[in-house]
Amino acid sequence: MNNRFPNSEIRVVLIGVGAIGCEIARLLLKKRGVRIVGAVDTAPNKAGRDLGEVIGLNEKLGITILKDIGELNARADVAIHATTSTLSKAYPQIIELIKKRLNVISTCEELSYPFIVSEELSRNIDNLAKNHGVTVLGTGINPGFLMDTLVIFLTTVCQEIRHIHVERVIDAAKRRLPFQIKIGAGLSVEEFKEKVSNGDITGHIGLKQSIAMISNALDLKLERVEEEPITPIIAENEVRSAFITVKPGFAAGLFQRAHGIINGKAMITLSFKAYIGASEEYDSIVIDGIPPVNEKISPCIHGDVGTVAVIVNMIPRVINAPPGLKTMKDLQVPSAILSDMRSFIVGKP
Repeated sequence: MNNRFPNSEIRVVLIGVGAIGCEIARLLLKKRGVRIVGAVDTAPNKAGRDLGEVIGLNEKLGITILKDIGELNARADVAIHATTSTLSKAYPQIIELIKKRLNVISTCEELSYPFIVSEELSRNIDNLAKNHGVTVLGTGINPGFLMDTLVIFLTTVCQEIRHIHVERVIDAAKRRLPFQIKIGAGLSVEEFKEKVSNGDITGHIGLKQSIAMISNALDLKLERVEEEPITPIIAENEVRSAFITVKPGFAAGLFQRAHGIINGKAMITLSFKAYIGASEEYDSIVIDGIPPVNEKISPCIHGDVGTVAVIVNMIPRVINAPPGLKTMKDLQVPSAILSDMRSFIVGKP
């Protein structure tokens, strides 16, 4: 174990205490060798309150939620960033955290492989992180694990690969109301198309990031990444969740697909379906190669639960990593952290 953490715990600050941020906080409180020392959230109903109260504990933690990253004074090792899906919005926050010499683990989907979004912003983050001796990682269950890191790992057994197809199917009835709204459940087809057109429905963010990460890991020279238009999945019969009833002919959710193209053909295809009433939930990875690989996880891994676990389990890996902007393919093989987190720290080279 690195002498940096022989007795003191790994110190964590939370940036964003929404639904996912609260779940991360609750999991961290169960872990050994790690301690929350600060929290930030701009929401007026959270800033100024005790973190324990906001995350639903029956006790105060003695940590007052601040309204701005600039107010953070607590000495910490890692910032858990959970505020946005887009790189442009996350960028100024990430930069501010780096300047405070904090390692950063973010749920920002576009940060999972930001080079395909903006080479300039990615380069700025990388350079600044190296200058300040810290590591920055964007991750989660998807993107970050199921449709990219796990795929990369499974290709290890292959001598040749002709095509990769990954599919994730979610029964949205088992998810939070904001997720059901995000996928357009209950809307008419016309309403669905209008909301997609004006950006109210963005669907899953991360398909092109996952394709780019896989192709980079395999040193595939993609011509381009093609994202098909988001389309509604239409309910044939009435289906319902605890929050929304979907009439026949209305949108139960959405379907998305993206392709990594080589020589005019799809080398990598990722499919995402999330809708109320899915008869089966699963995550599948099919690699057409030598040998072929057919991996299926059924039911699919719960998105919120999985994301929280990935974020927390990556804390020692990020601390161990060389400074700079990293992706999941750059780090130690991930695993669950079941013992004291400090036992996984080997130090930065």
